Amino acid sequence: MNMPELDGEVLDGVQHKYRETVLFFPAQGQTCHSYCTFCFRWAQFVGDKDLKMASTEAEKLHGYLQEHTEVTDLLVTGGDPMVMKTKHLVQYLEPLLEPEFDHIQTIRIGTKALTFWPYRFVTDKDAEELIDLFAKLVDGGKHVAIMAHYNHWQEITTDIAEEAIRRIRATGAEIRAQGPLIKHVNDDADAWAKLWKKEVQLGIIPYYMFVERDTGAKNYFEVPLVEAFHIYREAMKKVSGLARTARGPSMSAGPGKVEIQGIAEIKGEKVFVLRFLQGRNPDWVQRPFFAKYSETATWLHELEPAFGEEKFFFEDEFEQMKKGKS
Repeated sequence: MNMPELDGEVLDGVQHKYRETVLFFPAQGQTCHSYCTFCFRWAQFVGDKDLKMASTEAEKLHGYLQEHTEVTDLLVTGGDPMVMKTKHLVQYLEPLLEPEFDHIQTIRIGTKALTFWPYRFVTDKDAEELIDLFAKLVDGGKHVAIMAHYNHWQEITTDIAEEAIRRIRATGAEIRAQGPLIKHVNDDADAWAKLWKKEVQLGIIPYYMFVERDTGAKNYFEVPLVEAFHIYREAMKKVSGLARTARGPSMSAGPGKVEIQGIAEIKGEKVFVLRFLQGRNPDWVQRPFFAKYSETATWLHELEPAFGEEKFFFEDEFEQMKKGKS
């Protein structure tokens, strides 16, 4: 549903789900430093070209961005873009400093490299060119955000990881941290609180706690939503306000990013209190809605509307959107 068109042609390797943000999947970045068995991007790695999202055509990306001035954010993702040589990143990102791209305010780069290969920013052959690129983009007026993927506080305790973080931040780029709640790995409030505290200490902004996606080996890694909320809440109670920027638990579901705000009893019915942090229709954003309480549900489609409602408020419109893309 997220693949846009330019001049009547579907753009491979580009997704435009939310009005302000375009995702770009450069072909050179559609692998990763490691293969996490909980990763929802499994389709990128199985060798099936019909499933893989990738683009090598910078001109088409730039053409699409020029036509869509409502877009403020470009997210370069993968795989992991940090497996790419810097020269490829330059090809995609430096042209965005031209006046016709003034509406592109933020360039985000999603990566696990700060955990798996922090040398990418320190000692690799083109590490200096990469750091120079970040600085050039910042000096050119762009907000550069490295969207780091952390699952556990132990990932940011090595000297090389801290040096990579320091070098990135010295360019004026910021680092925001996100990660999924994973059974057997970090389904513990103390682990999340320690992670967020360490991130703040290093100048990283805690950004998201995601619910494990409904794909891949989810039966092994998933955590019930009720447990996810309690872990999030208990972790929040242990940190200062600077670490409470982490939003969650959040499900990146078909209609949008849905956050569990709480569990409440309203008119004698126990319910989940939910809201959209981001939605396919911007009018859905920040609108609260309610689902029946469930001990076992692990994803949005397993929840039922509360108070005798047949559907959630967004369902009919979302179905129409899907039909329009079929």
